[in-house]
Amino acid sequence: MAPYILPVVLLIASNVFMTFAWYGHLGHKAAPLWAAVMVSWGIAFFEYWLAVPANRIGHQVYSAAQLKTMQEVITLVIFAGFSAWWLKEEITWNTAAGFVLIACGAALVFRG
Repeated sequence: MAPYILPVVLLIASNVFMTFAWYGHLGHKAAPLWAAVMVSWGIAFFEYWLAVPANRIGHQVYSAAQLKTMQEVITLVIFAGFSAWWLKEEITWNTAAGFVLIACGAALVFRG
């Protein structure tokens, strides 16, 4: 895959792992905190195996600021779906509006 596309695919996959590592334990509040930390750390290990290559490959064609911006927008999209699906939390209009404003800010980074 071209260095324009592969980083996006890797960042999407990375963010799925990251979201589960950071927030997945909220669906299992009865589990002890130490177990949540250890499981989250184990999941994050695989997230790094996707994020680091995504940034290394992507930096051939994107600036670091563009890569970080991409990662943040991908994170918001993945998180919105995750919170609705896994945590059963409603996406309110003000949350959606806030995400849209962040996406507008992200678009400014890519104007260049």
